[in-house]
Amino acid sequence: MFGIVLSALNVVLAFVVRSIIVKFVVFFGLFFITTEFIAVISNILPTGADLSAALGGLPGDVWYFLDLFNVSAGIPVLLSAWVTRFIIRRIPVIG
Repeated sequence: MFGIVLSALNVVLAFVVRSIIVKFVVFFGLFFITTEFIAVISNILPTGADLSAALGGLPGDVWYFLDLFNVSAGIPVLLSAWVTRFIIRRIPVIG
């Protein structure tokens, strides 16, 4: 009877060590590397100050059509999508 209980305990302990603890350590390492790398790379990426300065020189007729098509909401969405695509595809640890 003691051998059966010991065998069951070994199976449960092996499952916990192999499946849960190892995966936790690996995924925590990936999470830590990802968050720290994003913090470093966000300082390198350009800001939107140059974009607003470039759009400031547009005449009123052009602004009418830009507002009609809601470009002021679309440009930040497009830029964030490009940054997200860069992060997912180009950084080997994440993508």
